Amino acid sequence: MSSQISRQTDHSDFDPQTCKETAPVSDQDINVLALVKGEERYVFLYDDASRAEALRTLGRFASNPELSMTWYDAAVLSQKVRKEQEHDDHSPVPRFNLPAPSDSTHEDFM
Repeated sequence: MSSQISRQTDHSDFDPQTCKETAPVSDQDINVLALVKGEERYVFLYDDASRAEALRTLGRFASNPELSMTWYDAAVLSQKVRKEQEHDDHSPVPRFNLPAPSDSTHEDFM
């Protein structure tokens, strides 16, 4: 899944229906990263597999003189992406995918 970027400068034309139609549906978790600079809103949506692409996009936005995003903004957002990855890397991974004892009923054993 590739990262998707939305740049919005005015709230009046925001249509939640349009947003829902263009957002991909996935079983994977979607990470959301947002930056508000005055009237501009930068929203980055990416999954775990596209973290590197999201980081590259932050750099491209920072280097674009037509945008208000600075290298400092990109550095702060990049740090948030990396911290989230570190958190995910240290999360315990279940060794077995077994139901909890409370998930079964007494009739299951008869």
